[in-house]
Amino acid sequence: MITGSCCCGAVKFELTEKPSMLGMCHCSRCRKVGASSLAFVKAENFQITVGRDKISVFKAELPYKYDRCFCSACGTALGEVLSEMESFPINANCIDTEIEIENKFHEFVSEKPSWFKIGDSAKQFSEHPQE
Repeated sequence: MITGSCCCGAVKFELTEKPSMLGMCHCSRCRKVGASSLAFVKAENFQITVGRDKISVFKAELPYKYDRCFCSACGTALGEVLSEMESFPINANCIDTEIEIENKFHEFVSEKPSWFKIGDSAKQFSEHPQE
């Protein structure tokens, strides 16, 4: 079992399988909320075990398509843990269990600050990758 949580532990979750992929988002919104490392999970493998009532939502506006969820107690960015999609991104930094996973892509590199240097060979996309 893979476990995860927010900083204060008010929100906890479990995964029955490791995320399908990891991606880095460089958009200004993800950078500002502290959730640029995104692990993509399947809904059938993800369950909030504690603190669903502690989750607040920041609604997305175009060109962004994912709402962002936060712990209302400590402010930890959780990703899109309340999504009803088959697969959705969560903040990889909230995963407590050590897992082996490599970055597959960088999105919104058009918004990446000049001081951040991409140091891997993962695919790069100007905005959202084409599905």
